[in-house]
Amino acid sequence: MSAPKTRITALEQAAADYEEHGFAIIRDVITEDLLAEARAHVEWLTARYPQLRPEHLHHPLIRNDAFWVRLISDPRLVDIGAYFLGPDLACFTAHYICKPPYDGQPVLWHQDGAYWKLAPMNALTVWLAVDESTTENGCLRMIPGSHKLPLYPPNPRTDRPNMLFSEADGGLVRAWAEERGVVDIELNPGDVSIHHPHLLHCSEANTSPKRRCGLDIGYIATSTRIESQGLYLDPVLVRGEPVDGVNTYRRLPRYSPGETIPFAGHDTWNDQPAVAPPGARADEAPLATTARMIERLREGTVAR
Repeated sequence: MSAPKTRITALEQAAADYEEHGFAIIRDVITEDLLAEARAHVEWLTARYPQLRPEHLHHPLIRNDAFWVRLISDPRLVDIGAYFLGPDLACFTAHYICKPPYDGQPVLWHQDGAYWKLAPMNALTVWLAVDESTTENGCLRMIPGSHKLPLYPPNPRTDRPNMLFSEADGGLVRAWAEERGVVDIELNPGDVSIHHPHLLHCSEANTSPKRRCGLDIGYIATSTRIESQGLYLDPVLVRGEPVDGVNTYRRLPRYSPGETIPFAGHDTWNDQPAVAPPGARADEAPLATTARMIERLREGTVAR
């Protein structure tokens, strides 16, 4: 009598897909209660910063925002990052890419790692679908196997609206797309996709009547040094221990009405020992840092 087959877990399947293709989908990670809070957070941020397009709700905007930290440190998301990067884990960037109906901007073909200055590049992108993400409203598109490529500097592209103001080399993308094909990553709210920092991927403009919002999270092992100048220097330790002399991790932001939305557990949030003391603030206003980040994307200097 043969031994019973062991059932493969969702993370084991994701690891196999990631190894082969450079990306994977994990279904039903986040439940509706937290998704509802995330949607409320997006609406709150959009109302607070009407001068910004909703594709540009970058991490500097929410550096003092307790709900943002609560979301990126959710154990279900951190479990995914830790499975691939190890038990000592930090988040160095996360922002909502929210494509409004009818005129949501595309994100042209690119490699995430080309915009990050990390040494070594021991990182993972975890993309949480806040809304349904489909081919109609501009879902992610990925080229299987392209994670085996080295990193290439992106080319400036400002003749058409696009979130990154740049794109990967067109000949490279065409050659890989013809050989390997392109996969549309359609997700339901609460699903997660992950991808390698070298993977070629993009998303189309949203011309549909349905918004497409996702939270794009960059996790790193704490042994990875952040070497960017002035943009990714607010990492949050989300699990385990730091490595001496590598990065400095900031205290968690306090829950303060006016700095975030109310969320489940906000009444005890400030009791955590890692939370900053009252009155602790960043030196630069979040909107100013965000404007500087957008300008550096436009200049092509964000990875310096």
